[in-house]
Amino acid sequence: MTGGLTFLFAVAGGAAVGNLYWAQPLLDFIAGDLHASTAAAGWLVTATQVGYATGILLFVPLGDVLDRRRLIPLMMLVAAVMLVLCALAPSFGVLLAAISLLGVTTVAGQLLTPLAGDLAVEAQRGHVVGTVTSGILTGILISRTISGLVAEFAGWRTVFVAAAVVAVLLAALLHRKIPALEPKTRLPYFRLIASVFSVVRRERAVRWTLLLGGTGFAIFTMFWTSLTFLLSSPPFEYPVSVIGLFGLAGLAGALAARRAGRLHDRGWSLPATGVAWVLVLVSFIVAMFAGRSVVLVLVVVVLIDVAIQALNILNQTRIFAVSNEARSRLNTAFVTGNFIGGAIGSAAAAVLWSVGEWHAVSLAGMVLSGLALTIWLIGRRGALVVP
Repeated sequence: MTGGLTFLFAVAGGAAVGNLYWAQPLLDFIAGDLHASTAAAGWLVTATQVGYATGILLFVPLGDVLDRRRLIPLMMLVAAVMLVLCALAPSFGVLLAAISLLGVTTVAGQLLTPLAGDLAVEAQRGHVVGTVTSGILTGILISRTISGLVAEFAGWRTVFVAAAVVAVLLAALLHRKIPALEPKTRLPYFRLIASVFSVVRRERAVRWTLLLGGTGFAIFTMFWTSLTFLLSSPPFEYPVSVIGLFGLAGLAGALAARRAGRLHDRGWSLPATGVAWVLVLVSFIVAMFAGRSVVLVLVVVVLIDVAIQALNILNQTRIFAVSNEARSRLNTAFVTGNFIGGAIGSAAAAVLWSVGEWHAVSLAGMVLSGLALTIWLIGRRGALVVP
């Protein structure tokens, strides 16, 4: 796993997962163009995440039984077709359907991550997986910035067309650079899918990590979806190009969390996880006072993204330590759990905003992070901890 290949995996993974978030800073913009309400537009984010969780379950386990040199570029090409369908959508209903299918098919990043774990040597696995995962999470953040800037000057449809072109180019590069590997196991498709649930039932440590991961991603999407509502409303009332720029503050957090994989390599994964959850709790305490201060909003963005990205890297690397033969299936369970949590978080954001706007979101974040800290304190002991 060379430095150049690690970088390519990080970029390609970030581009693939970024497809889920092109619409997020554009919700008001798209709603106005397609004559939908802002609340209805919020379901675009939920639909992509539900689709993504479905696609992860259906396609990522194939990484353990198929040649990933062919599978990964193929999935990127199919996602490019769905991006074009989003760009051409004549109505909100058609866009909702197309963006759901985009979520189902844009799963290449979650095939690349376990492949990186397979190719890396043991002593560097945390660092390599952390770098690729950081690239994926950076893609989530920077997609918002790019989306807002492009949509401001060329319209929201151009965002999806440009993403389709990038997906095709990366598919060609990956086909050239990914080494051919023999499948790690041979199972019929339905037994393969069933084995995902088997490993979750068998490993208590996996269930504990899935619960923490899903809670973290629910918080992550709840925060970012609500942030779009906050910045679109008084006293800010920012245009989409400015809202997108807030992703750059989150990018600083992503870069700061990039070394979290090294903490795993040094045996500090579990205590670092607890520290990250404390940071999430502190972030939402600060958020309670940030509803009218752009400076405090930026502080909260950085804190939350440092914490959540570190948590994601630590959780995923621990999951990969459970089994070498089933990494794609373990990743399936991990990411499916995350994005089920993400779908719940984005849906909750719309409900919380209608009930109590930013203060309700901040209070919910404090409650969820406190719950996660309790789960961490209980679950880190004894057999629940991955050795």
